[in-house]
Amino acid sequence: MLGIIGQALIYVVPFLLVLTLVVTVHELGHFLTARAFGVKMERFSIGFGRAIFQRTDKRGVEWRLGWLPLGGYVKFAGDLDATGVPDKAGLDALKKEVVAEHGVGAEKDYLYFKPLWQRALVVAGGPFANFVLAIFIFTLLFSLVGVELRPARVVQVQADSPAAAAGFLPGDLITRVNGKLIADGGEVTRVVALSSGDPVQFTVERAGADVQLTATPERRVENDPIAGRVSVGRIGLGLGSSRDEVRHVRYGPVAAVGQGFKETGAILSTTFTYIGRIFTGRESGDQFSGPLGIAKASGALTNAAVAANPDPLAMAGNLLLTLTSFAAILSVGIGFLNLLPVPVLDGGHLMFYAYEAVARRPVAARVQEAGYRVGLALLASLMLFATWNDLQKLNLFKFLGGLVS
Repeated sequence: MLGIIGQALIYVVPFLLVLTLVVTVHELGHFLTARAFGVKMERFSIGFGRAIFQRTDKRGVEWRLGWLPLGGYVKFAGDLDATGVPDKAGLDALKKEVVAEHGVGAEKDYLYFKPLWQRALVVAGGPFANFVLAIFIFTLLFSLVGVELRPARVVQVQADSPAAAAGFLPGDLITRVNGKLIADGGEVTRVVALSSGDPVQFTVERAGADVQLTATPERRVENDPIAGRVSVGRIGLGLGSSRDEVRHVRYGPVAAVGQGFKETGAILSTTFTYIGRIFTGRESGDQFSGPLGIAKASGALTNAAVAANPDPLAMAGNLLLTLTSFAAILSVGIGFLNLLPVPVLDGGHLMFYAYEAVARRPVAARVQEAGYRVGLALLASLMLFATWNDLQKLNLFKFLGGLVS
């Protein structure tokens, strides 16, 4: 029993710590942007449900920590409904109420009476903060820890594989993929994994000369120690580097910032590529993960970090490094998710603001209400789909079946 509880803590605690950091930064993005424009706010909450901690500051903002740490929110003064975008009738009623209570001009402190561009920036402040967090973390890692660059040297070519058919030979050094310079073998793996069925152009250095090769990755199902069962593109190459070829690079402050932007952009690019392939029917979407998959990944990373270092100090340092890197990746994902044009998400609010900018009036209340319900249904469907994927990848159905039998 203690072993089960310990394993549960290893999976749940790191996940909650990372999620709380990412959500807090997201909500601070909304909060600080709103404060910069003089918006009146009532509450800043991390977590939902009954408060286990709350304090009201001198500006009247209640700072709250809920017992269920799976999200958070900023409550602006005058919030009328869940959509956060009241229509003209709602605005008129709110203005009348505010003026009656606080006097003429008091409505200028409320988000809904701010200029449209300010309201849009307040909404975009959350996802923007997530991207800034990711860039900041990657910048610190590149400057303080550095990175090991392992050239994409071919050490094995599987028989009857796309790589063998393309003409790869052991000893080849991959220098470009689809025209892009390659500094590390991991870049090759990422491109190939999301290119099943699509020809990929390779430039390899062989005996001092450049050779052009083309291989089409085939889809394979594998068990990843972190992500569980995955379906990815492979061409049948084994990559490796000799000790002399591996370089440990620690970047200066300016270069580290550039690498932080580059790494964040690479994660976004991979996400866009994957979603684009889903819409074109080249991916099934089975790699989408929800809270279960994220918790499993954080737990697996924690286990790996602990197992790799018997020394307590080294273990703690590696664990901190691992979870910090994971927080950066998750932060990019949450920032991207919130920008989707779905009502109830930040992107949905920006979509309503875009309509208001063109039509010169807010979206009608009935349209907002319908959009909110559709958006909530879409979000719930996405979460159910992601959870189903997690259950399949983690083999929980087989585990539960064994318990029943």
